[in-house]
This record gives sequence, structure tokens and C-alpha cells, in this order.
Amino acid sequence: MRTRTKARQRAVESLFEAEQRGVTATDVFERNPDVNDYAIELAALVETNIDRIDEVIATYSQAWPLERMPAVDRAIVRVGIAELLWRPEVDSGVAVSEAIEIAAVLSTPESGRFINGLLGQIATIRGSLTAI
Repeated sequence: MRTRTKARQRAVESLFEAEQRGVTATDVFERNPDVNDYAIELAALVETNIDRIDEVIATYSQAWPLERMPAVDRAIVRVGIAELLWRPEVDSGVAVSEAIEIAAVLSTPESGRFINGLLGQIATIRGSLTAI
């Protein structure tokens, strides 16, 4: 597995664990100090911008409200959106396909299709969303 792929998956896992335990991703990472810096950066981006990220999810995923999403899918989508909106150096296609790959490992085939549709839609309007 590629380094950035591992980092993305670790960020998702830490955000999922943090939400389940009611702590921050930083707290999760402190228990495992051998974590890639990019995983820490992604998790911090999500936590810092959670309100904006969740607003984007609510706007573009009206058929599947945030509170009804499985927690792991929520974490995957949040990391994907963080990369799309705050990491302009990351190609949109890479951010979307990596999220789908993570869903294939951590979630269900249906989740992959949902994540592809949601992040794909957001990727197409990425430029207008980052300006907000």
C-alpha cells in the first residue's frame, strides 16, 4: 500500500475512533505515535473544518442525511472533502478514488458507490467551494 494511501486510511480510522470514543483524533494519535504526518494533517484538517465539511455533505447529500450515514462512511467522506477543498495539490480523481478504495476495505460495496457519487459531484465544483 502506498504511503499516502496508508495515511488517508489511518486518518479515517482515527476520526472514526475519535467519534466513537468522544475524543479528538490527536488523542487517538497520541496512543500510537508511529503515524504518518499526512494522516495527522488530514485528521486535523477535518477537525478544524468540521462545520464547513458537514455543511457541504448536508448540501450535496440530501438523500442521505449526515446523521443516517454509517460512521465509517462519514469519516471517509470527511477526509475526501478535506482533501478536495484544502489540498489543491491533490488531484480530484486521486482524492475520490482513494476514498472509494478505503470504503472497499473498511465499509461496503454500496458505500463505495455512494462515496463515489457524492465526492465526484463535489470534485466537479471544487473550485467554487474552496472560495467560500
